[in-house]
Amino acid sequence: MKKHVLIAGESWVTYSVHIKGADAFTSCIYEEGVGWLRSSLKSAGYLVTHLPNHLAQMSFPFKSDDISKYDAIILSDIGTNTLLLPKETFIDSQITPNRLQLIRDYVYEGGSLVMIGGYMTFQGIEGKARYYKTPVEEILPVKLKAVDDRVECPQGIKPKVIKNDHPVVMGLPETWPDVLGYNQVVPKEGADILVVCGDDPLVVVWSIGKGKSMAFTTDCGPHWAPPQFVNWSGYNQFWQQATDWLCSGR
Repeated sequence: MKKHVLIAGESWVTYSVHIKGADAFTSCIYEEGVGWLRSSLKSAGYLVTHLPNHLAQMSFPFKSDDISKYDAIILSDIGTNTLLLPKETFIDSQITPNRLQLIRDYVYEGGSLVMIGGYMTFQGIEGKARYYKTPVEEILPVKLKAVDDRVECPQGIKPKVIKNDHPVVMGLPETWPDVLGYNQVVPKEGADILVVCGDDPLVVVWSIGKGKSMAFTTDCGPHWAPPQFVNWSGYNQFWQQATDWLCSGR
């Protein structure tokens, strides 16, 4: 039976104001950055469900029975408010399940979690993603900072594999194509640091409870992951091997 992966986030709406002399108008465009990752997992035989941010707020699982049907959960550019504040709580002031706690319990009970870097994961731009000191940080293999944790690298920086015998990165080149930034985190004791950017970790994994988790601190698509990274032959190999390891034993 196919393994089932849930990707939450990795979407946005851009609202633009166009000013042309004395006249002005606005326009909106909906965009997704999930395509490369989703295609990679599908080509490896995984069943992939994508919940973009505007749907995840109401449709991300609220119950353990619903989340447990997934073999791995991937959070990518989705802030805690989207998971903590469904309409019933934010508008109607009703008590609802804490989905950060639900994710933590899911991993302890044998599920797998990946957090992918971006402006709305880890701590994020201006600290607005807000995973610091949450139940999700508890199960991640890294400690988060309380502040804006972005490291912008417009000059490019090459990830480097430092533990090439781990199944997640086995067979991949030591040096990867440039990325343009990442979230700065601190590995927890007992975690395996697999890939670094300079002195900072880029890929960190561990097992916790009955489950596993991985921090991938750069993006899975632009802008931090430029075309030369997402079109690199090792991109698919990395994500397929990572997901195979995360889902092993399920």
